[in-house]
Amino acid sequence: MERRVAASLERKGRTLFGYAARFGQPAPIEGFTEIILPGAFKRSLAGPAAASIRAVYEHDDAALLGRVGAGTLRLTEDDVGLAFELDLPDTSLGRDLSELVRRGDVAGCSFGFVPVKEDWQGELRSLQDVDLHEITITANPAYPTTTVSVRSRKPMLALANARRYLEFLECIR
Repeated sequence: MERRVAASLERKGRTLFGYAARFGQPAPIEGFTEIILPGAFKRSLAGPAAASIRAVYEHDDAALLGRVGAGTLRLTEDDVGLAFELDLPDTSLGRDLSELVRRGDVAGCSFGFVPVKEDWQGELRSLQDVDLHEITITANPAYPTTTVSVRSRKPMLALANARRYLEFLECIR
C-alpha cells in the first residue's frame, strides 16, 4: 500500500474536516512527481469496500479515529478533491488530536491506497483510479495543499469556508 501526505486540516468542536487529497496538485514523491486526477476515488467510495475505509493518526492502525462503515468518517469526492468529515472519538487520542489541530501543531492529511490505474509520462505519475484504504491525520504532509480543521457548526458551511480559505491561499501564492 502506498501512502501520501498533504497539508490542511480544520477543527470545529469534536469534528475534523478538510481535504485528504486535492486534484491536480503536483507532489514530489521519491524521485518522481505525482498528481491525482478527478475521479481517482470515485470507484472506491461507491464500492462495497468503502465501509472499511478508516481514519487513523500518523498511518498507525492502532490509532483508529473513525470508519466509514461506523458513520464516524464521511468521505466525498468533489471538484476540489477528497473531502472528509471525521467525528473524533471521546478518547485521550481524540481529545489530544482535537487540541493539536486547534493549536496548529497538526495541520495535514495523508491517504493510504493501492493504485489501480495510473499513467506515467516521464517522471510524472498521474493517479486515475485507486483503492483507498485510509485517510490519516498527520503533522508531516507530502501534499502541502491538504487541509484539516475542527468543526462544531454546520458541516457544509464549514466546508465552504475551508474552500474559500484554500482559494485565498492559491491567490496569494
